[in-house]
Amino acid sequence: MSARGSITFDWADGEHTFRLAIGQLRELQDKCDAGPMQIYQRLMDSTWRVDDVRETLRLGLIGGGMKPMDALLLTRRYVDEQGHNLIENAKAAQNIVLAALVGVKDDPVGKGQAGESQTTGDSTSPPSTVQEPPLDGQQDRSTNSASGN
Repeated sequence: MSARGSITFDWADGEHTFRLAIGQLRELQDKCDAGPMQIYQRLMDSTWRVDDVRETLRLGLIGGGMKPMDALLLTRRYVDEQGHNLIENAKAAQNIVLAALVGVKDDPVGKGQAGESQTTGDSTSPPSTVQEPPLDGQQDRSTNSASGN
């Protein structure tokens, strides 16, 4: 697994990297007449359509850096011509869409290199920290001094 929602695993004839960036997600939803979350849900509950699987794999290969013609040839060989592997291919497609929607475990989202300062615009100040409210819904009494408690 690597950054930016890409995922690498063995599929078809070897190890391949798959990624669905915005451009591939938009094409996928056009090809499947469904949004990415709908496609993911269909892959999860086994109500998927053949193009949900096929196009996810093809576009994922392209997004992962493969030339479009090579991705098409692999997809034809390992999806179109070997339709009996559709369930395995559906599991692969599910992982590809999931990586696009939520990222992958090792994604360095929001993390810079060690020693780098994170900047926003022209500011070099550290990012602000916002405290999460307590899970029980009760406010911290030290921040509630104006109420007289």
